[in-house]
Amino acid sequence: MSGRTRARACPERTCVGCRQRAAKADLLRTVAEGEQCVPDPRGTLPGRGAYVHPDPLCLDQAVRRRAFPRALRVQGTLDVNALRRHVERTDSC
Repeated sequence: MSGRTRARACPERTCVGCRQRAAKADLLRTVAEGEQCVPDPRGTLPGRGAYVHPDPLCLDQAVRRRAFPRALRVQGTLDVNALRRHVERTDSC
């Protein structure tokens, strides 16, 4: 026997807000579109992505730490209003 297991590894990503590692499926991917940081729940938008827990506290931490422009490698600040609306909508469900 080769010692290999048949279980597939679950991809992990780090939340830019709380800096905790979590399963990719548990995090929300965000991308920069122009001057905005927009949610990408299906993970299909082009460009570099940053991951955050779909939780207002993690989102606030990421904004306070200026983590989105750094993670997405863009200059200046990003408008996160669309991302905030998405997180609040999914949080209330």
